[in-house]
Amino acid sequence: MELSDAIASFDRSRVAYRVTNAEQQRKRVLAEFPLEDWPALAVERYALGCGPGTYCRLMEFDTVDLGGIGGGSARKHIIFRRSSGEWNLAPQLGSDLETGWKRLRGQFVAAFDAVAREAFDELDDLDALRSGPSLVTKSLATYFPQHFLPIFSGSHLRSFIARLGGVPERGATAWRANRQLLGLVQRDPELATWAPHELMQFLYDNFDPREPSRPIWKIAPGEQAKYWEDCRDGNYICVGWDELGDLSQYTSDTDLKEAFTALWPNGTISSAKNLLAYRDLEPGDRIIANQGMSTVLAVGTVTGGYRFDDTRTDCKHVVPVEWDTSFARRLDSPQGWRRTIVKVSDSLFAELTSSAREQAAARDEAELPESISAVTGALHRKGQVILHGPPGTGKTRLALNVALALHGRSTDIDGPNRNAAVTELLDTGRVRLVTFHPSYGYEDFVEGFKPAHHPGAAGLHLELTDGLFHKLCAEASAAADDLFLLIIDEINRGDLPRIFGELITVLESDKRGLGVDLPISQRVLTVPPNVQIIGTMNTADRSVGHLDAAIRRRFAFVQVGPDPEIVSGTIGPLDLSELLSTLNDRIAAHLDADHQIGHAYLLHNGLPVSTEEELAAAYYHDIVPLLEDYCTGRAELLHRVLGTLVDPTTGRPKIITVADLPTALAAEFTTSGAAVDD
Repeated sequence: MELSDAIASFDRSRVAYRVTNAEQQRKRVLAEFPLEDWPALAVERYALGCGPGTYCRLMEFDTVDLGGIGGGSARKHIIFRRSSGEWNLAPQLGSDLETGWKRLRGQFVAAFDAVAREAFDELDDLDALRSGPSLVTKSLATYFPQHFLPIFSGSHLRSFIARLGGVPERGATAWRANRQLLGLVQRDPELATWAPHELMQFLYDNFDPREPSRPIWKIAPGEQAKYWEDCRDGNYICVGWDELGDLSQYTSDTDLKEAFTALWPNGTISSAKNLLAYRDLEPGDRIIANQGMSTVLAVGTVTGGYRFDDTRTDCKHVVPVEWDTSFARRLDSPQGWRRTIVKVSDSLFAELTSSAREQAAARDEAELPESISAVTGALHRKGQVILHGPPGTGKTRLALNVALALHGRSTDIDGPNRNAAVTELLDTGRVRLVTFHPSYGYEDFVEGFKPAHHPGAAGLHLELTDGLFHKLCAEASAAADDLFLLIIDEINRGDLPRIFGELITVLESDKRGLGVDLPISQRVLTVPPNVQIIGTMNTADRSVGHLDAAIRRRFAFVQVGPDPEIVSGTIGPLDLSELLSTLNDRIAAHLDADHQIGHAYLLHNGLPVSTEEELAAAYYHDIVPLLEDYCTGRAELLHRVLGTLVDPTTGRPKIITVADLPTALAAEFTTSGAAVDD
């Protein structure tokens, strides 16, 4: 949308309440933390983790109309206290709390003084503040609203600057980018008269830089939905695991897993990533509240950020939600919803919330899934990307799905005609699929003299032959408006420096179209800008670090890991997602993350295995042989991974009857503890 059209269509009265609320919240900050108090402010009054009434809690949780800084860990506050009582300081502050706080407080005071004098360049010299750019920028915008907009994310600021015709300054701090955006806004005579929070809402409404398709989550409001009425009436969702304390103190899923294991040594947390995703829900995100595996209670829209509410007696992890109970229904078939937090597919969400006609329209206009958007973004930036991860994570399937999306066939990605659509695309020649192997060479890829036989001629003779990539580049040069994509499966199994040869130089985006002399034919070859490459590689075969350095520099790398949500389902007492998560946790702990098991091992015809027979085939024909190969000659290692499922006498996996296998796997790898809500 053009800026003038966006301005004309924006209803300022719609956000009048937010402007009023923001001013009230701003007055509260100034009353509780006046500028003159900062030089003597105690760290206990500042830091998150020191109870209610602290500056950081006020800025993150109680002043959302001033602009959001929610999500992520408490590291954004530069100094915070964990639930254990341990203090966490940004690296620039050292390890001594008193010295570090004195330095940080001094830099806040210096920042406020610099802005008051309009000496904005001095802010960039305050190195400790760089560890909390969103908090610092929100602080500056709160105390000095005439100089800053209530937008605090560096990536959002850069996106808005570009949309308004500016060039984002490379390496600029959030506060510096904020000032640049404000300057662009003030160039427009009408926008220059708007209140800061009107401007913020206007920019997000019309040029929202956030992910176009964020995951949708199913979240159970307690076991058998026992907290549902409270959640519905209070407009929130809550989950347990209260002993973990405030989730903002955890900076990664690894930190969270370690804390969980320390609290419940014999328990299993199905997915720490899911719990962190719950913590990082953003306003506008959609969620489903459920009871059991067949009942939808409501569909909700997140309205605020996560908070740990220590005043509650149970389920203290709270996210505010506006609920719509008109979508409540009993499902025709049970879902794999045995865990509290489960990712929901776009197609299921559309089915739950739309009529048949609306579902069809939604499929036609659907945003690309996050996994595909990540790859297309990397291709746009670099021109070539390598999808890497353990075997069985669907890397080749993802590459072909990207091909469909790039060629206008995104509606076929999850449709019944996907394979036919892929075949049609390959038949056009605009998408090529090749597998590298140790004997694949330069002459196969670029050019070389190969034996040829012509009818009527005696014997064989050598003939200059164009390789696959040479032909693709020639076709792309002749059809500059079309996109040509080469998918290289098992790219790391080939000798890449030998295969690419001198072409490695002209793969870089800024060198596309430049000619390179081919040493064999003396011809000039260019790699057109409308040629892109996707490679796939199994990290269990050879890690990314073994790739030639020149290759690594020219490819973007997108990790494709095991996704337990794809195999969400149950077979008897066995939760497949939890099986995959726990098994991979053990593999990562005792082998490494590169040798984890991909979700494809638990799929049959594209769907999660659903019978004892399919499970037994997947376990004994695929998973066990792979693990035995990983653990060759190390029986104790196999025992650490499979536990009681290994015969202690022979050191080999036990042979369990098909009917008993789900129960045996459930006993070894899953739990009926807090990670299960039904």
